[in-house]
Amino acid sequence: MSHLTIQYQQRLGELDFDIDLQLPEKGITAVFGRSGAGKTSLINVIAGLSKPSSGLIQINNATLYDSERKVDIPTFKRNVGYVFQDARLFPHYKVKRNLTYGVKVHDEQHFEQITDLLALKPLLERYPNQLSGGEKQRVAIGRALLSKPDILLMDEPLASLDLPRKREVMPFLEQLALQVEIPIVYVSHSLNEVLRLADHLVIIEKGKVAIAGPIEQVWASKAMRPWQSFSEQSTLFEGKLIRHNEEYALSQIELAKNITLWVQKIDGDIDSSVRLQVRANDVSLMLEEPKQTSIRNILKGTISQIETQSHGHERQSVSVQIELADSCHLNATVTAWAKDELQLTPGMSVYVQIKGVSVTQKDIVLSH
Repeated sequence: MSHLTIQYQQRLGELDFDIDLQLPEKGITAVFGRSGAGKTSLINVIAGLSKPSSGLIQINNATLYDSERKVDIPTFKRNVGYVFQDARLFPHYKVKRNLTYGVKVHDEQHFEQITDLLALKPLLERYPNQLSGGEKQRVAIGRALLSKPDILLMDEPLASLDLPRKREVMPFLEQLALQVEIPIVYVSHSLNEVLRLADHLVIIEKGKVAIAGPIEQVWASKAMRPWQSFSEQSTLFEGKLIRHNEEYALSQIELAKNITLWVQKIDGDIDSSVRLQVRANDVSLMLEEPKQTSIRNILKGTISQIETQSHGHERQSVSVQIELADSCHLNATVTAWAKDELQLTPGMSVYVQIKGVSVTQKDIVLSH
């Protein structure tokens, strides 16, 4: 049972919020949507920085807000960690003092764990003006975690960083999701961040929850269409690493029983979890099993759905959903010409050749 309930109504400016969410008790939940949709407003309500007109906010069976019972715990008593877009460090304190600011009872073991996790030990004696943007954000994350919060809220923590700094911080965020045993709500406008970090995805539209659930399900839903052009559609899989081929530097990932894909070798343990992305444009369809082909990933499936998209009067694309196994589907994009020539229809058996597979996230802890 989920330990994180967010239900509230609120009016901000011209926007009426009506949020109803049950979120996982650990791992990263990404909150995604257009600018102004209400992403930051949602985490501000959890933190107590914004008060709804009615609703219920519960974390780990602790009630933070309940309009019916007249409960409204003040922000400073909510035990919530909050990481903003900018690090908001105290310039006159060294990193160590910034980290421990707000910590009520010092726990040396916890301090060691967090500073190791975020590789902060070499920075402890520096002042904020001696840090890069990425280092500042790692300190801000460490400070939030050292207060031992019941939940960590992150408001686009990479938005203010340039690309090299984002790449610097991203592995630490990936480790955070694996090692920290609390729910993390991560507001982002970056699909790349969402893909790499999130287990659960919430899409907010005009103050309402358009859809919420495991990222693979939400990614496959129509609610994602506004962010993916027809030709950019893809399928996400949560797979399991089952074998390495050392000779060819490949790893084999199991998607479902008897359904596997080969990817470039992953430095991971057997049975670890791996998230894969297969772009629809990298999937081709055949009516007969291909022979003597350079493509290594060939699967058999059944067409479950066909959708045609027009691009003006000149060109049409066709999205074909192929069922590989129960609850295991793959999307392919083909031309209308190919669809007509192959006479593709739902229920037809086809072979799929997959030209490219991306590993977007894996259950592997990096060492420093």
